[in-house]
Amino acid sequence: MTKRLLAEFLGTFWLVFGGCGSAVLAAAYPELGIGFAGVALAFGLTVLTMAYAVGGISGGHFNPAVTVGLLAAGKFDGKDLVPYVVAQLVGAVVAALALYLVVSGKSDFTSVGGFASNGYGEASPGGYSLTSALVIEVLLTFFFLIVILGATSGRVPAGFAPIAIGLALTLIHLISIPVTNTSVNPARSTGVALFAEGPALAQLWLFWVAPILGAVLAGIAYKSMFEDDTPVIADTIVPAE
Repeated sequence: MTKRLLAEFLGTFWLVFGGCGSAVLAAAYPELGIGFAGVALAFGLTVLTMAYAVGGISGGHFNPAVTVGLLAAGKFDGKDLVPYVVAQLVGAVVAALALYLVVSGKSDFTSVGGFASNGYGEASPGGYSLTSALVIEVLLTFFFLIVILGATSGRVPAGFAPIAIGLALTLIHLISIPVTNTSVNPARSTGVALFAEGPALAQLWLFWVAPILGAVLAGIAYKSMFEDDTPVIADTIVPAE
């Protein structure tokens, strides 16, 4: 279990530092900014690379919503839920702290601003409402879990799941960065919200409720509609040792 939790810590750290770091440091860099597309790709690459690097140890969740969704689908042991979520949260917070130390070391630093946090209303990049944020976070997390469960089933070739999952996360960000700055991951939202200015902490509840709701619905739907006696290649993103 210690190795599994360390793997979840490292994977979530990499997701937050790489994904949010690309948004904070590189998205609007003068003349060479990577923009929304670059940030979306960065988030997808963090999951893809760490799923291959440490997914074989822990299953490569890196996201409390993924862990809860796999539990709802009957693919994860409930006794491990709290330790996994704690490891993911610690990884996200430490990553956000490291990113804060980098950002605050800039010569003209004055404030961190939104710090790649998630939000709705005035905190939404495109000014989208609470309803818009709720709908898109539930829907995108639902389909993220459907991709995860399908890509790790016995119906598909083994070893390619991290690619499908990383590309799915990239697509999710391409869709929803203008709406909520894209969460689908309560740990990612929590880590940066602790350092962000504005309403990030006050609005954080939504980015726990919506992703978890979407994940639970996906777990139940997949189990009821697609589950059969076909052997599975993994009970998570990649086979754990």
